[in-house]
Amino acid sequence: MLVTMNDTAEAPKPQGLGGFEETVKDFWASRPRRPARGGKIGGVAAAIGNRYGIDPVVVRVAFVTATVFGGVGLSLYVLCWLVFAAEGDEVSPVEALFGRGRSSLSKPLTIALGILFFPLSSWAFAGGWFDGGGVIGAAMMVTALYLLHRSRGHLNRPAPTVRAVTDVGPAAFSMSAPGTAEKSESGWDPLGADPMAWDLPDPQPAPAPPPPPSPPSAPRRKSKIGIATLGVALLVGGIGAAIASDGHTWFSAQHVIGLVLGVLGVGMVAGAFAGGGRKLAILAVPLSIIGVALTTLPVNDYSGGLGDLRATPLTAAEVQPTYERTAGTVDLDLTQLPADVPVATEIHVGAGDTTVLVPETADVTYSCESHAGDVQCLGRGTSGVGTGPTTGVDYGPDGVGGLQLTVKIDQGVGTVEVNRG
Repeated sequence: MLVTMNDTAEAPKPQGLGGFEETVKDFWASRPRRPARGGKIGGVAAAIGNRYGIDPVVVRVAFVTATVFGGVGLSLYVLCWLVFAAEGDEVSPVEALFGRGRSSLSKPLTIALGILFFPLSSWAFAGGWFDGGGVIGAAMMVTALYLLHRSRGHLNRPAPTVRAVTDVGPAAFSMSAPGTAEKSESGWDPLGADPMAWDLPDPQPAPAPPPPPSPPSAPRRKSKIGIATLGVALLVGGIGAAIASDGHTWFSAQHVIGLVLGVLGVGMVAGAFAGGGRKLAILAVPLSIIGVALTTLPVNDYSGGLGDLRATPLTAAEVQPTYERTAGTVDLDLTQLPADVPVATEIHVGAGDTTVLVPETADVTYSCESHAGDVQCLGRGTSGVGTGPTTGVDYGPDGVGGLQLTVKIDQGVGTVEVNRG
């Protein structure tokens, strides 16, 4: 038998690497291997974390962040799934697809992942989510992986994969005719025994002694990075909120959340190398979602403060031209207005619910819009994101005649309702 080594792993190299080309070649030769246990989906994050000695949670957060901001995280994850071999496999799924060795990932699943990679990449680099976000996210992820390999590529290098190949050499061939055996020359034996009977088998070698048990690992000291980072994040968030309440426009909710996420990110990276800080992701992930929502939706276009607003004007003079709330509930009851004076009003709400009651016999010209939510405006409605305003004129059950009322509602997130009462 001849034992050959697969080209996916090499002997350990010294810590120092040469230039860019040598670093890339060494990364490909010793690229991470997806573990059989400990992985979530495909084991890509666990493979990178185990390879470079960092917490896999940080890698998962990086992929999620690259997906949220730019959309490139999913395509890079699928690509790594295809080019990283699993532990115990000879080659990666892509190489196995071309017959270069064995992979535990089935070929149909490999083909499905390859097909999925192209629409994901097109979506990330098309600029439909954040303009340029896909390119920036991919550049940051590749740069981070390159720097990781430059600084920690000597750690946890995967063991070479061996394959057994049957040796077909000159000893396997014989000049004898098929079905015949070569006869050895027999010598004289005074005991009259067959000389071939003295051809005893070689003694078996003594079994190798078992390796000594590994010493027990020292108990891991509990890190204080997570607690310290959480304290600094709360302090930064509190100071930012205080400055925002004092009238400084730069310290918006988006910016304050961004500052807190920056502190959490530094803490998670430090915890990945020093140990600890894994639970910071529980706070970082929902904050990232809220930050994206606040950045995408036009919440900054609304003012008026926080809280509920309820009004029941009795005359046209009591009707305000504009009712505003940054976040809260607006209940406007116009059923007590007399029918002799036309009335027009607007309602602007950033996030919350808006309900308007109009007289049964009023002639209502309306425009109702919620950028993300439900709209029910005198029998007409929409639901979803970016559906546009619902406009029209409703004369009521008695037809033309009655109070001339114009209502315009513009809301960022939430429910809008206009009903007769």
